[in-house]
Amino acid sequence: QVQLVESGGGLVQDGGSLRLSCAASGVAFSSYAMGWFRQAPGKEREFVAGISRNGGRTDYADSVKGRFTISRDNAKNTVSLQMNSLKPEDTAVYYCAANRRLYYNDGPGTADALYDYWGQGTQVTVSS
Repeated sequence: QVQLVESGGGLVQDGGSLRLSCAASGVAFSSYAMGWFRQAPGKEREFVAGISRNGGRTDYADSVKGRFTISRDNAKNTVSLQMNSLKPEDTAVYYCAANRRLYYNDGPGTADALYDYWGQGTQVTVSS
């Protein structure tokens, strides 16, 4: 059974930092590109960041470029999202997702329809 479990969410002040982690089990982790998505109240889920199977390629939404960094550890079956300079508009539930890709350095993909497995989400709240 595939499980993706996010952790690290919480309440932080404007300008603060958080580090989200996602632990995968029941899946050949290195066969999957990984992504982070978020959904704010009343809004559609949106792509935040993604990383290829081998970590060699990353993609970011324009709104988080230069502030967020995605990384992965294939030995530990984990993917992380370091979030710096957080803003109130970053407030959302953040989801980890896995997208099976054929080649190690295939781009992770930004469309949520590409992703096969999803975590339950972790709440990030940034206060002004």
